[in-house]
Amino acid sequence: MFDGYDSCSEDTSSSSSSDESEEEVAPLPSSLPIIKNNGQVYTYPDGKSGMATCEMCGMVGVRDAFYSKTKRFCSVSCSRSYSSNSKKASILARLQGKPPTKKAKVLQKQPLVAKLAAYAQYQATLQNQAKTKAAVPVEGFSWGNYINSNSFTAAPVTCFKHAPMGTCWGDISEGVRVEVPNTDCSLPTKVFWIAGIIKLAGYNALLRYEGFENDSSLDFWCNVCGSDIHPVGWCATSGKPLVPPRTIQHKYTNWKAFLVKRLTGAKTLPPDFSQKVSESMQYPFKTSMRVEVVDKTHLCRTRVAVVESVIGGRLRLVYEESEDKTDDFWCHMYSPLIHHIGWSRSIGHRFKRSDITKKQDGHFDAPPHLFMKVKEVDAAGEWFKEGMKLEAIDPLNLSAICVATIRKVLADGYLMIGIDGSEAADGSDWFCYHATSPSIFPVGFCEINMIELTPPRGYAKLPFKWFDYLRETDSIAAPVKLFNKEVPNHGFHVGMKLEAVDLMEPRLVCVATVTRIIHRLLRIHFDGWEDEYDQWVDCESPDLYPVGWCQLTGYQLQPPAPQSSRDSQSSSSKQKKKAKSQQYKGHKKMTSLQLKEELLDGEEYSYLQGASDQESNGSASYYIKQEP
Repeated sequence: MFDGYDSCSEDTSSSSSSDESEEEVAPLPSSLPIIKNNGQVYTYPDGKSGMATCEMCGMVGVRDAFYSKTKRFCSVSCSRSYSSNSKKASILARLQGKPPTKKAKVLQKQPLVAKLAAYAQYQATLQNQAKTKAAVPVEGFSWGNYINSNSFTAAPVTCFKHAPMGTCWGDISEGVRVEVPNTDCSLPTKVFWIAGIIKLAGYNALLRYEGFENDSSLDFWCNVCGSDIHPVGWCATSGKPLVPPRTIQHKYTNWKAFLVKRLTGAKTLPPDFSQKVSESMQYPFKTSMRVEVVDKTHLCRTRVAVVESVIGGRLRLVYEESEDKTDDFWCHMYSPLIHHIGWSRSIGHRFKRSDITKKQDGHFDAPPHLFMKVKEVDAAGEWFKEGMKLEAIDPLNLSAICVATIRKVLADGYLMIGIDGSEAADGSDWFCYHATSPSIFPVGFCEINMIELTPPRGYAKLPFKWFDYLRETDSIAAPVKLFNKEVPNHGFHVGMKLEAVDLMEPRLVCVATVTRIIHRLLRIHFDGWEDEYDQWVDCESPDLYPVGWCQLTGYQLQPPAPQSSRDSQSSSSKQKKKAKSQQYKGHKKMTSLQLKEELLDGEEYSYLQGASDQESNGSASYYIKQEP
């Protein structure tokens, strides 16, 4: 197919124009978007502009590499030939679909290769979108419609202390009155009317205009923290008109008396509510700040990264050595995965030194006081020791709680932990948890709370029994009293809706549901996806947000998977899980091919399936007694 490609010339007597080289140019697939404009044909193999077609010879190529300001020709010769006597005949022949001349046949070999390359790029894009949980536009999804149509409830804002207004939400509840724009009005200017909160769902409120009584025909959802919601009395002090909706304008002749009667004793927003919203959305982290963050290719170490952007307290961090700024990592500013510069050295944690010898202009170290503080511990007495066994959430498979071992004890209460049966020989997949972390548990935690414990890969003596395993490995369990047993009054209940980060792809915030509660541990289900994508998350995790957080902060929300995706999950759940799980931090215990082979070979590796509706509160039965 490539014969004569490099020797293509404008000489009509070229030997490469033999009849043997004649072949029909394959058309672009009908699914490939094409836009025709003034004789030019621009193809978009990846959905973006960038490809063009020469008006003279028909060659497809990168538009920026074309000749002339208008980018109409692929070369100087085509530009000149276009003005020659053969111009009309050449164009007419192509428009009529007639066989090209021998010269044209040779030149058409370039468009064929270019089109094939464009089509290959297009197919690769489709395949990549199929393999990963690509960002889905939020267009068409409405939290209000989703909650109304299914009678869902949402977690209250007070459950999320790290979110805007999480600590100063007050007693905003059903029945609170507010002043909002009146959309049922034909006046040319913007006018307002009073509405009452009928239902709350996170930041979102279902509102009903005063005077509609039990008529829900004009009910609407609105973000309480939005700029168009004000406390009662705001219009009077701001000189804005209060005009009753046109639908009910005839109901009363004295609207002032009606409002006085309805609003006497009613609650409204605090007068400084909007100021509090604004203050709670001020974030101390700024762009160009340098931090230490977990290395997503080797969890056992940290690297220097620079804050590229801040959205709603979530940081897009770009590793300092990334020249094109594509090697990034998303996390919240209160994430336990980020630290101040020098943290790794201070506690004895592994650290990857940067090839950059000095700070780039404008970059500066983030002050240590900005980072989340961990609880101080006393390691002088009885403490964790290397080799002790415990149970831990696997950061590479957040749906599983696994048998684990303390591999190294660091300073200030930090521990390096490895998952039994899955560790790399060099310890590159060890991960760091603090001793007070809610992601580590004493031996027996899963058994007492009826959670499926993932045994070491390849462990044949099933069902797994801790007593037998400790004896076989000649190891001891970490003492129960060393673990964090605090259970806050978090306020979550099974079935509540929220917005949650997919920690396997931490750039995504998705529609999610709390499906199980074990003390302070929440099982988060991503709506529209199978249960095997669920993740265990702490109730105080900074990666959980109230309904409406994305709208408030301008972050993109991923709606539930469409029906077509749900239908295909049953037939390709293993492949989907494999593709999804590999997005987390970029490092996996095995390649996708190895994982597929092990699954096919029936290797014993238990994943937590399904989700229970049991809800546990308090810590009375948090742990079981360890066997001697």
